[in-house]
Amino acid sequence: MGESGFHPTVVFDGPYWVHDFSRPSSEDWVAPYTYSVGRYDEHRPQMYTTPLFGGVRDHHVGLDLGAPVNTPVHAFASGEVVTVAVNDEDGSYGPTLITKHTLALPARPGAAPSGEERTFWVLYGHLSLESIHHWSKGDRFEAGAILARLGSEDENGGWPPHVHVQLSNHAPVDGDLPGVVAAEDRETALEIYPDPRLVCGPLY
Repeated sequence: MGESGFHPTVVFDGPYWVHDFSRPSSEDWVAPYTYSVGRYDEHRPQMYTTPLFGGVRDHHVGLDLGAPVNTPVHAFASGEVVTVAVNDEDGSYGPTLITKHTLALPARPGAAPSGEERTFWVLYGHLSLESIHHWSKGDRFEAGAILARLGSEDENGGWPPHVHVQLSNHAPVDGDLPGVVAAEDRETALEIYPDPRLVCGPLY
């Protein structure tokens, strides 16, 4: 189990880099480690340039876990599949899996889970289509199960290989959630989409 008390979503077999996308990097910059983390609740200017984001949505409300193509994405806890989708707009999630859970979460990242259970949903984006095609709505899984694998840029929306993990207190519609929001929507979004480190652990 990870520091959250849950199974790691992506097993980092070595050190990892924590990105700071609030300050755009030069085009030739390369992360020094195989694994990386992209932060929750981060303003990311100049990153979201495709029409999907309307030129205004640039505040990230998920958590990005970077690793090589085909790296497994594990279930942090038991749950059920609610949606298998492909969000195929340029810059979107590509193959996407959404799961549903009813359990106690910590009050903050790194704390012990509280005793009060609640129902929430988790979106996993930028996956390999082949790795999720066998799932159907209502399928159950246990903690540690391989839910999916990371997709390559040619199928994951055009991004370097990573999984976007996003918690939601509301059931997602049509296999999608806004992974980035406009600045004026930040406070409302953070209420709806809690910090994924509650299940992924205090990675930074």
